[in-house]
Amino acid sequence: MDYLKTQGIKSLHGTIKISGAKNASLPLIAMTILAKNSVSIKNLPNVADIKTLLKLLSNLGAKCEFLQDSVTVDTSTLSETKATYDIVKTMRASILVLGPILARFGHCEVSLPGGCAIGQRPIDLHLKALEMMGAVIKIKAGYVQATAPNGLKGCNINFDKITVTGTANIVMAAALAHGVTTITNAAREPEVVQLCEILNENGVHIDGVGTAVLTVQGTNQKLINIKEFSVIPDRIEAGTYLCAGAITKSELTLENVNAKHLGAVIAKLEEMGSTFTITPDTITIHPSQVIKPVKIITQEYPAFPTDMQAQFLALATQADGTSIIEERLFENRFMHVSELQRMGADISLNGNVATVNGKNKLSGTDVMATDLRASSALVLAALVAEGETNIHRIYHLDRGYDSLEQKLQGVGAKITRLKE
Repeated sequence: MDYLKTQGIKSLHGTIKISGAKNASLPLIAMTILAKNSVSIKNLPNVADIKTLLKLLSNLGAKCEFLQDSVTVDTSTLSETKATYDIVKTMRASILVLGPILARFGHCEVSLPGGCAIGQRPIDLHLKALEMMGAVIKIKAGYVQATAPNGLKGCNINFDKITVTGTANIVMAAALAHGVTTITNAAREPEVVQLCEILNENGVHIDGVGTAVLTVQGTNQKLINIKEFSVIPDRIEAGTYLCAGAITKSELTLENVNAKHLGAVIAKLEEMGSTFTITPDTITIHPSQVIKPVKIITQEYPAFPTDMQAQFLALATQADGTSIIEERLFENRFMHVSELQRMGADISLNGNVATVNGKNKLSGTDVMATDLRASSALVLAALVAEGETNIHRIYHLDRGYDSLEQKLQGVGAKITRLKE
């Protein structure tokens, strides 16, 4: 098992190229199940979750060719409709194949999903919506068994709460359904927007893209022809490196990035004292030498993203004053707090609210990653800790960050991947 050894340093400098968005890539790869042709996807991140989903599709009979940052997926050879536990257990996003497989074949069997242990993320919203579209669903022996022998039928769906994966799943199901599906309280994340835009460009008419109400005109189970496309930049990776600049008080430039997707993150960094130079595809952070405390509440897009909460909590340990961070989306997403406390952070928890008393002098030690974003928070803390920090269980990190240690090495960080 790998771990990261990091020496705390005073500053970074240089340019980091942002990879394609993991959270956009996963539904877009699942979308290829709707295609009658071989689909080429560019700007894919080289991360474990992408490889897991491609392996799942390969096990179902698809032909997948992954080269550097692009993949070609041919699902015309799909012969299986059962996504087995050994793959799905490692990644909750595997549930994304449920909607498109069911819509295409009229039956599907998917193991109940696994992934980061950051709290409950039930798929009941997915299943309820599919049932409204005419599917018969049973949970048996740890599997979701779904059938729709006459195809799915368009209907009006109102999500009780916003669900990003649920919205993507039902959009794909609705793409091949009979008739019109209206999804109310749909997620508006850029990753969902790109999925809708790609479908719109390739024959599935969708109104309301980017809003909370999506109207999808189904193709009556006719597969679509999907042209080559590129994945949008990863806004969470970009936000993480902006935090690296802020916490080390270093000027960094990010390339291949869309600042429009980072509005809430940039706004909070500005509250903490940083300024920015922004072009259509670059962001340069000019950090403050005095980091101001901040109040953050995680909510659905376009509000502050839960996937940036851990990184800002690490940043807040270096602020001059007390920061308040409230997590409203996941009930178990403060597991990184105990590890930051081991490094000397002064953090207290009260339910879903973390109070961070800065400024803390952090000391290097052995810490353990507990989930994907928590692991990046530990890397940020290690960049400013005195001495050496060893971050263990970084397989969490590898699920979502493409070449993190190489990118940080490129801007001057002393970080090395080693074997336990």
